[in-house]
Amino acid sequence: MFTDQEKEALYKCIYMRRDVRTFLPDPVPEETIMKLLNAAHHGPSVGFMQPWNFILVTKEQVKERLAWAADKERRALAIHYEETRQDEFLSLKIEGIKQAPYTICVTCDPTRGGSHVLGRNSIPETDMMSVACAIQNMWLAAYAEGLAMGWVSFYKKNDVRDILGIPPHIEPVALLSVGHTAHYPEKPILETANWEKRRGLKDLIFSETWGNPKS
Repeated sequence: MFTDQEKEALYKCIYMRRDVRTFLPDPVPEETIMKLLNAAHHGPSVGFMQPWNFILVTKEQVKERLAWAADKERRALAIHYEETRQDEFLSLKIEGIKQAPYTICVTCDPTRGGSHVLGRNSIPETDMMSVACAIQNMWLAAYAEGLAMGWVSFYKKNDVRDILGIPPHIEPVALLSVGHTAHYPEKPILETANWEKRRGLKDLIFSETWGNPKS
């Protein structure tokens, strides 16, 4: 189905994709952004409900307000950590929202497809899982296009709703900064900062039942 070279390229995207925090102001062609969105739109979704929408933000004043919302929540969350950990947490950069030429808000519409979406009645969260798959597609496509992407994950949803005019029933799942960077990290930023280490895969695999190690 794939050549060895094609398989190598796919796995390279998976293993080398990074959450990037610093961006260059260099413009990104709109057609490239549309390629990323099209990759996201071809992500799998439960019941084929396709619950996502994408708000493209390029105006500086709007990005400034989104950066304010993220920074406000970052400072509020810092109280949960002590001393050195708090300093490390506060050092995490959110300036990417202002630096990158594009910030994309990815949303989830839990009403799309009606009240009885195939496969979703038992597990309602599958709409959010579907959006996460779309975001992963976009992230891999960004790497393939030579772009960097950063996911800002701390903000109050109502702040983002107010700033972007999002209806109350729509979930703002992610703020994604997209652009070029001068520093594409070899390892995840939090791993480099010794915040956490990658766990060994063998310790995460069980056989037949929970807690039963794979032989």
